[in-house]
Amino acid sequence: MRKVVRGFYSVAYAVKLCKPNIICAYPITPQTEIVENLAEMYANGELENCKYITAESEFDAASILVGASATGARTFTATCSQGLILMSEVLFNAAGMRLPIVMVNTNRALSAPLSIWNDLQDSMALRDAGIIQIYVEDNQEAHEMIPQDYKIAESVMYPTMVCMDGFKLTHAYEPIDLLDQELVDSFLPPYDPPIKL
Repeated sequence: MRKVVRGFYSVAYAVKLCKPNIICAYPITPQTEIVENLAEMYANGELENCKYITAESEFDAASILVGASATGARTFTATCSQGLILMSEVLFNAAGMRLPIVMVNTNRALSAPLSIWNDLQDSMALRDAGIIQIYVEDNQEAHEMIPQDYKIAESVMYPTMVCMDGFKLTHAYEPIDLLDQELVDSFLPPYDPPIKL
């Protein structure tokens, strides 16, 4: 189904189709509307077998997802900039523990120089963290990459991060060919971890 939507929604809709068990996040611009859309979907009962948790910080969000993923849950979070740096300590652990956490980073400058605009400093700071980083060019690619990210993460047992331009993509309206549930289900079976707590 082709629909004109913002980048936020294209990501949130794709996450919904992947049927995560735990979504945990803390709001930070420019990713906030991704998790706001997911919170609305959760409140409307559109996310089956899913628990939505608003954490007290990005560090807490990543920590909650490490625990959930270790017990075999399919997980998701989104962040950017200082938030990604705050959760970085936990993300190194997630990679070392081979936990297939899927996240979206809406690339944004770190705090020096003082800027909130699009920049790759945040994800580049974690280039050696053991997290698979995939950079997308437009919102269609971001939308389609989410199920692929889950497939990759759950196949190789590593965290993955879709990196999309903050503001330039997240806030932009584009016509998107939205994936349908049947297609995603045929591509991405329910998560069956090889080992779990």
